[in-house]
Amino acid sequence: MKIRLFTALAILSAFASSAQDSLMFRKISDEIMLRGKCYENLRVLTKTIGHRISGSPEAARAVEWGEKAMKATGADKVWLQPCDVPYWYRGKESLLLKMGNDYKKVTALSLGNSQGTGGKTLTAPVIMVHNFDEFKALSADQVKGKIVFFDYRFRQDIIFTFQGYGDAVRYRGQAPSVAAAKGAVGVIIRSISTGADDFPHTGGMHYNDSFARIPEMALGNITSDQLEKACDKGGVMAKMTSECHMMPKPVRSYNVIGEIEGSEYPDSIITIGGHLDSWDVGEGAQDDGAGVVQSMEVIRAIKALGIKPKCTIRAVLFMNEENGQKGGQAYADSAVARKEHHVIAIETDAGGYSPRGIGLVMAPEQKAAILNYRNLFLPYGVYDFSREEGGTDIEPIHDKLKTPMGGLVPDSQRYFDLHHSNNDVFENVDHRELKLGAAVLTQFIWLVSQKGII
Repeated sequence: MKIRLFTALAILSAFASSAQDSLMFRKISDEIMLRGKCYENLRVLTKTIGHRISGSPEAARAVEWGEKAMKATGADKVWLQPCDVPYWYRGKESLLLKMGNDYKKVTALSLGNSQGTGGKTLTAPVIMVHNFDEFKALSADQVKGKIVFFDYRFRQDIIFTFQGYGDAVRYRGQAPSVAAAKGAVGVIIRSISTGADDFPHTGGMHYNDSFARIPEMALGNITSDQLEKACDKGGVMAKMTSECHMMPKPVRSYNVIGEIEGSEYPDSIITIGGHLDSWDVGEGAQDDGAGVVQSMEVIRAIKALGIKPKCTIRAVLFMNEENGQKGGQAYADSAVARKEHHVIAIETDAGGYSPRGIGLVMAPEQKAAILNYRNLFLPYGVYDFSREEGGTDIEPIHDKLKTPMGGLVPDSQRYFDLHHSNNDVFENVDHRELKLGAAVLTQFIWLVSQKGII
């Protein structure tokens, strides 16, 4: 009889605990959906500052804004963490294509970190390949002195578009050095984009120092289709002009950090962050203004609800995710130097769309502990805990301290329509989706802090 009574009490206790957890989830959701500040914060960031590439005056203004906005959340402590960042300057650029009788100016963007033409016009024939295997089959004589068009399409058959991005992005990053190895003088790529439009997308590339640093530009999908047809006929010429270059010296910048001190375990830190920098086109609204304002909203909501988290909750607006990762490295180096204990680091850098899951990079037993609570997230549309997702900014602390990682996984279908393009603007962010993502992050962080499950 005693054993049965104990079992019944245990079941009742578990049920009561689950009901209380569900009630707290609802309180967090109501606070953010009804009184959230993240959408207005995003409007101010995008419309008063706009795009903000690392090292630029706009990035410096974003740091000032971030510090002020972080203080407004009610964080117990706010500070700036220095990091020296590269500054890539775009300048003027143009691309003219001769796909018939005359040259026609097309919309194009130089790829981030690329070296331009020094402002001079590079005129050369264009040859097309669809992938690296086709390029390998060409002789050096076929490539020398030409501009290579890498016409690799973002695979539409891959449903989770971040996997499609991982497949296609190597052409953006590697193509110039691959082409230069056979004597090419420039590269054009089909943008890494899911969009059925003509917006070119920029993004980071890198050079192999063993080969010449040749310029690289991206075209939107519609112009790429036209160029593909013209190359099939032959005789295509290009005139490429660009001033882009990396500035000779790094620029002092900062991560913006705010925290709530833990009530029971102040030396155990849960980090949530997004990156404050963006590429120098559009407004950096989805990438990653959304993650920045969601991270601050976690702090604001916890303070507004009077929650006393057991662990310290820290929000970080990282600088220089796009083309150097210096902010993430500075954060990890500081954690190592201070011998900090980080329970988990979470990044939101996949857009402000409806949340669908939380990626987990941690030990199997830690994942299993979190999955015990997965039903709490179902009313908020979150069901997928299967992916191993973290984030570029938190990889250094994961590598150096073996800190478990998490990453918000929103619906991915529209993200790469806008990513790194002039189309990434405030108007393309939905206020409900943005706030729901912030609510789910706050719920998850409260759960980890309250239950001690990691």
